Amino acid sequence: MVSPNAGSKIMIQSYKHNGQFHRVWKNSVVLKGTESIIIGANDRTKVVESDGHSWVTREPAICYFDAKHWFNIIGMLRDDGIYYYCNLSSPFVYDEEARSLKYIDYDLDVKVFPDMTFNLLDEDEYEENKVLMHYPEEIHHILYQQLNVLIHWIRQGKGPFSPGFVDDWYEMYLTYH
Repeated sequence: MVSPNAGSKIMIQSYKHNGQFHRVWKNSVVLKGTESIIIGANDRTKVVESDGHSWVTREPAICYFDAKHWFNIIGMLRDDGIYYYCNLSSPFVYDEEARSLKYIDYDLDVKVFPDMTFNLLDEDEYEENKVLMHYPEEIHHILYQQLNVLIHWIRQGKGPFSPGFVDDWYEMYLTYH
């Protein structure tokens, strides 16, 4: 698999299980790109929803995508600390021709606060889409197993939750910005 080069700009595209387009972040800078991990950053980036509605992100964010895990992690730098938004999703794929990172969003999200407490979000949306889009039982098991891995990372301060991770990558982003 080809990976994007550090300093290049890519789009981040999410889809739903049925293949329907969900959301796109128009402009993110790649800070690290390998076959297994992509770390990107964006700030005040245009986001377009499936219904055509668009909005602009409010703060700098460091985005962590892993080809082995069924989640991605966005660390948002705010005045009162780093907040994380974690999507339960398929592992990413990188489309070199389209210059875009793509994944399937599986509805469940975890919001992590600066004190590392967290909330599981959108369980009702997950249950609804599980039926509507016929999520296979295997996907259900994978997602809940990966949710446990994600919670372990949060509690242990691993990966993007480790002290300094978001700040260090943000400093790198500023060299490209």
